[in-house]
Amino acid sequence: MLAVIATALAALIGLAVLAMGTTGMLKPQFYMSFGIPDTPADDPVLNSWLTVKGGRDFGTGLMLLVVTFLGATSLTGWVMLAAAVMPVFDGLIVLRAKGPRAAAFGVHFATAATMIVIAVLLLLA
Repeated sequence: MLAVIATALAALIGLAVLAMGTTGMLKPQFYMSFGIPDTPADDPVLNSWLTVKGGRDFGTGLMLLVVTFLGATSLTGWVMLAAAVMPVFDGLIVLRAKGPRAAAFGVHFATAATMIVIAVLLLLA
């Protein structure tokens, strides 16, 4: 039962990251609500970097879904644990840029913590 619950949670994370990546590639300003300090939304350089982030998120979500549905539970756990470093770095970037601490801790670090918990559940299953 633990394996089923943990796998479903991993799939939800994968779907959420895939959806964020899709949205970010189509509308890069979507990421402005994730803690980037005030920057003109029409800045073409910023939009290019945000689109890159969208592609990274899309690929990450896709990888999480592939390993969740085609890999062993333990493999999914290790991949989820490895992938948790990305929101940690996202949170550190927000803090370094003097962005809102609420976004760094409430979004990015909370996401990393959730992914770590799911990884542990998958490894224990």
